[in-house]
Amino acid sequence: MQIDYAKVLVTGGSSGIGLETASQLRLRGAAVAICGRDGEKLQRIADNIGAVPIQADVSVESDVVEMVGMIVDRFGDYNVLINNAGFGHFAPLVETTLEEMQRVYATNVFGAMLVARESARHFVRQSYGNIVNVVSTAGQRGFAGGTAYASSKFALAGMTECWRAELRKHNVRVMQINPSEVQTQFFAAASREQKFSDRKLRPLEIAHAIVSMLEMDDRGFVPEMSVWATNPD
Repeated sequence: MQIDYAKVLVTGGSSGIGLETASQLRLRGAAVAICGRDGEKLQRIADNIGAVPIQADVSVESDVVEMVGMIVDRFGDYNVLINNAGFGHFAPLVETTLEEMQRVYATNVFGAMLVARESARHFVRQSYGNIVNVVSTAGQRGFAGGTAYASSKFALAGMTECWRAELRKHNVRVMQINPSEVQTQFFAAASREQKFSDRKLRPLEIAHAIVSMLEMDDRGFVPEMSVWATNPD
């Protein structure tokens, strides 16, 4: 697609991969809305990059329905969802609580489904759209302490395959991006230490990959892409 034709919603767009992706799309002429739960931060970021801020919690169905309706009203031909909102919780199985699992799944799985569902309803009506699900290499291979987070990303990867099978006939491209470790505040928010390095991935590399996937002519699409650091410390 032509990026300057893109009308985009980026969930979790006020920080990290979401913010960088929204910024790169704006630089290329796309109309972009970003959503998040912190209204003050969201407004500040939106003003900085020229995006439309929408305060919403993707785990709340009424918020999602209202948000997508607002974007359709604002953009008219809304045509790209970057399904990025998510967070991590890391603990051994024997220390993982049901409440923690449910909290991760509420955003990473159920929230992603709700935003995709409401967006897909619009995309199907107009017979065109793009969904990019930000999964993770954690959704390809589990690891110790990853019961909540890795399983939520495996679930999102599985949903991606289902949506792709359903929506291709409606000219909707459903794509998956799997970042490996990216230097953001993600680990700090999960109370997990991260060693920063000039050789590790930045949000910019993931944003570049997402924009590249979207830029392919609409007759084709990249079903899945994984991005690894070449030689991290």
